Amino acid sequence: MLWIMRLSGFFSAALVMIVLSPSLQSFPPAEAIRSHNLDSQNSAVDPPNRFSFRKSSAFPNTHKCSSNNRNKLKKTGVCDPSLVHVAITLDVDYLRGSIAAVHSILHHSLCPESIFFHFLVSETDLETLVRSTFPNLNFKVYYFDPEMVRGLISTSVRQALEQPLNYARNYMANLLEPCVTRVIYLDSDLVLVDDIGKLWATSLGGKTIGAPEYCHANFTKYFTPSFWSERRFSGTFSGRNPCYFNTGVMVIDLVKWRRFGYTKRIETWMEIQKSHRIYELGSLPPFLLVFAGHVAPIEHRWNQHGLGGDNVRGSCRDLHPGPVSLLHWSGSGKPWLRIDSKQPCPLDSLWAPFDLYGLST
Repeated sequence: MLWIMRLSGFFSAALVMIVLSPSLQSFPPAEAIRSHNLDSQNSAVDPPNRFSFRKSSAFPNTHKCSSNNRNKLKKTGVCDPSLVHVAITLDVDYLRGSIAAVHSILHHSLCPESIFFHFLVSETDLETLVRSTFPNLNFKVYYFDPEMVRGLISTSVRQALEQPLNYARNYMANLLEPCVTRVIYLDSDLVLVDDIGKLWATSLGGKTIGAPEYCHANFTKYFTPSFWSERRFSGTFSGRNPCYFNTGVMVIDLVKWRRFGYTKRIETWMEIQKSHRIYELGSLPPFLLVFAGHVAPIEHRWNQHGLGGDNVRGSCRDLHPGPVSLLHWSGSGKPWLRIDSKQPCPLDSLWAPFDLYGLST
């Protein structure tokens, strides 16, 4: 496979380090969700106009792709039915991760010119930076107003989980054009090592969202004792077999989302949280409340998550057993911060090849 040839060396080196480091922890599925402000112990990031990224190489479609070409795309735009749609948030604190994620997607795609990126932002000056880094990228920037959710957000176990842009995924069905009927949502702290076209082709089997599920996880820990003690809340899972899933990688049927008003359903649970404190995390629990037990299962290879450690310490962690198509540094430890601090974890070496960050000269 394409990604095996390109990254075999990096995997080998990392796995050797893991074998030689018995202190690395085994771990249950991570409960952390991607956040947008660095924690207090992390250094602040420069403002957007001081960022500089190296220009990415061009990634043309292979002969196996459809007849879609740049001239055709100029005419049909985002509504071209042959496109693969990917949504990612962009903000200052995670910009370096977002750029690396996009780079990894293009690097491993057989049809990179057929991917359309939807960037959700609360900053209005990031489009030029993206264009200078990826001159041939098909993308559109969508402004997400933080005031839409600021009054709905409750305190969390980490301040980083309380940032408004963390909730932009709840509103994609409203932000993206109506002609976009399906989208892959990805967090900013991950890289792909496989062709995203395979994930795009996943069948949702009539479900609204698809994601890797982890049914062996202790589902009760995602909610407070008061939630489980009150039937009016816990009863929402009656007749369902809810499993934990990480919302950093989801395939979403936007037609069904719009039809059944899932944005409002999520908001309703956030309103309940404000007055009854039924969970401790950020944007994950409302998704579990609405969708757990109604998720189309996707292979675990598409979210090797938890590489950022837990929500506080950000400790080094190992891979889940099995094949890997996507590496996800969910949790408090981010690879770019650990690399810059000269304290990287072994698996951070798998993120580094996609890092395009470089100071202006």
